[in-house]
Amino acid sequence: MVQTNLSSEGKRVADKVLLLSKELFILLCVFMVSLFGFLFIAFRVFYLDKTGADEKAFAFAHSLVSNNTTRVMEFFTFFGSHYFLIPANILLCVYFLFRKKSRYSIKISAIALSSLLIMLGLKLLFNRHRPLIPLLEPARGLSFPSGHAFMSVCFYGLLMIIIWKEEKPKPLLKWTLLLLVVLLLLLIGFSRIYLRVHYFTDVLAPSTDVSNGDVVHYFGSMQKEVTMTSNN
Repeated sequence: MVQTNLSSEGKRVADKVLLLSKELFILLCVFMVSLFGFLFIAFRVFYLDKTGADEKAFAFAHSLVSNNTTRVMEFFTFFGSHYFLIPANILLCVYFLFRKKSRYSIKISAIALSSLLIMLGLKLLFNRHRPLIPLLEPARGLSFPSGHAFMSVCFYGLLMIIIWKEEKPKPLLKWTLLLLVVLLLLLIGFSRIYLRVHYFTDVLAPSTDVSNGDVVHYFGSMQKEVTMTSNN
């Protein structure tokens, strides 16, 4: 009887380790594809000087210009600005501290600070100037990569990972929230092109490279979970 229980427990642990290992492999693949995507975009823009996609994106955005659309784009671009993201990061950290889930607070803080430093470093490295004729007032700083897109993918990407992990028992709610976050990210990115403060490639590049930060942190948490499960 004891041997049967031990055998059943061992099988349960083995199944869980196998499942977690598969997730780790998928995350590693996402990491590599994302890194390749960022390098490919940077190579085309800065080495080959291919900017056709940027011009086409501006032409499409220009066809949508109206007073009402501009107000909508200004509304969504706010959710990618530091005026929103700094308080949002702080409030989310405090929320998880009160929920006794300090690991999320640590991850949010670590990703926010490390991503900010990486973004500033990349801007200085590539030194790309912004579009010459913005739709409204000109934005300050360098263009590549887009700070709004970069920091938004960091924050909302981590939020999606948290939703994925925390809402597993509620699939309808989980997928609804995930789709809403993805839609918000797309609108934030497009708003920067519409307002002509960033090129299309400025916005596209962070959606590949920045996801690596979230993947690395999630990869680390998954690896710890595999280790703990194996030890148990």
